[in-house]
Parts: sequence; structure tokens; C-alpha cells
Amino acid sequence: MKAKGNVFAYGDNIDTDVIIPARYLLSGDPDELAAHCMEDIDKEFIHKVQKGDIMVGQLNFGCGSSREHAPIAIKAAGISCVIAKSFARIFYRNAINIGLPILECPEAAEEIRGGDQVEVDFDTGSIRDITTGKTFQAQPFPPFIQEIITAGGLVNAIKEGRV
Repeated sequence: MKAKGNVFAYGDNIDTDVIIPARYLLSGDPDELAAHCMEDIDKEFIHKVQKGDIMVGQLNFGCGSSREHAPIAIKAAGISCVIAKSFARIFYRNAINIGLPILECPEAAEEIRGGDQVEVDFDTGSIRDITTGKTFQAQPFPPFIQEIITAGGLVNAIKEGRV
């Protein structure tokens, strides 16, 4: 499984209230959440993001509230993968549960810039910055997490008998 897209880069401590502001949490509709994804720090994000693009964060990405709305908004906006130096544990769990691939790779997060084009191979953990030609190595997903992501989330994986 692979992802390829343009990068939207953000800094440290991008919390769930920045990813999807609390004022929009009355809706559970993925499209409605996506329409407001990142708007408090990047008003142009939702107008520029295209299906398959990649988000890069730094330390503690997804900190804050433990709601699934944040990874749902990111995924529904079209982001195919999030790469960061580190993730808040509850965000990591929620992302996998809804089928959003996320990779911890400090070197990649440090060097990849917004606007770069990046390709990720989830089977090997390889991250290639096509723009700079640099390659980075993240820990690949174990097979059971690959099954969850392929199914589009934990509930679907269980329904399909994948896990």
C-alpha cells in the first residue's frame, strides 16, 4: 500500500482543537468536519488540499482531547497519511481505528517541507521526498494494522473478518 501527494507541514503540539475546532463538534459528518479542518491555523488548507496529500507535523501531533473527530476530519479532507516526530498516544490510536495511516519518523518530519511531494510505502515504512530526493525510514505497520487501514478502520476490519 502506498501514498503519494503534496505536503502540508505544521509545527509542534498541533492539538485536536486546532485540527477541528470545538465549535464544529456537533456534527459527526466527515464532510462537514473536513470543511473546517485546520481552519484556525491554515485558512487555505481546505481550499488547497487534494486527495492523496500528506500532512507532516513535529512533536506531539494530535495532543489534546481524545475525540475521533480530529483524524476523521484529516482523512475526510483527503490526507492520505500523517508523518510526525511523535504523536499523542490517543490520537495515534484514534487514527488507526478510523483507518488514517500515521507514521512516526523524526528525520522525515524534520527535513520534509510544505509543498514537497512525498511518496510513502506502508509495507516497508519507506518515505521518499520526491522533491529533494531524500529517503527516510519509518517503522512499517505490522500486518494487523495494515489490515485495519486497508479496511478503512477497525469497525470495517472486524465486519470483514480481517482482525
